[in-house]
Amino acid sequence: MVQKAIDKFGRIDILVNNAGIVFDAPFFDRTVEQWKKTLDVNLLGTFLCSKYVSQRMLKTGGGKIINISSTNGINSFNPEAMDYDASKAGIIILTRDLAKELAPKIQVNSIAPGWVDTEMNKDLPKDFVKEETKKIYLKRFARPEEIAMAVLFLASDEANYITGSILKVDGGYG
Repeated sequence: MVQKAIDKFGRIDILVNNAGIVFDAPFFDRTVEQWKKTLDVNLLGTFLCSKYVSQRMLKTGGGKIINISSTNGINSFNPEAMDYDASKAGIIILTRDLAKELAPKIQVNSIAPGWVDTEMNKDLPKDFVKEETKKIYLKRFARPEEIAMAVLFLASDEANYITGSILKVDGGYG
């Protein structure tokens, strides 16, 4: 994947680690396979992409890595998705560790979205969505492009002095 990007564009300046999966299941019904798959996609994938892309970035002068975590990795009370929550908390710690490891040439930050109107959330029960929406100060789920704009900011020159930060993009939640 990294080589294909280099072949096409000549270099990599920005990496956005945005892959994620979730399996909602009660604690006692959750399987080891679900845990492993969630950690492999959400956390190990972020680690591996960051490792191999940052090696190339360092050779060409630096870059920016933006990891997509979740507010579930900060404040979670959702036992049905504890593996997802753990993976997203891991991304937050990985972000901070990579920011220190890769400084000063590469800035590493994370976006922690709250509820977003995505394919992953399309099958949530309507009553649940209604209750969660009441808790959001802006009274709606985010649109994907609103998360993308936060990523664009962190990828821009305007964010050149930001590293190791976690930017919550949750419309206010409480």
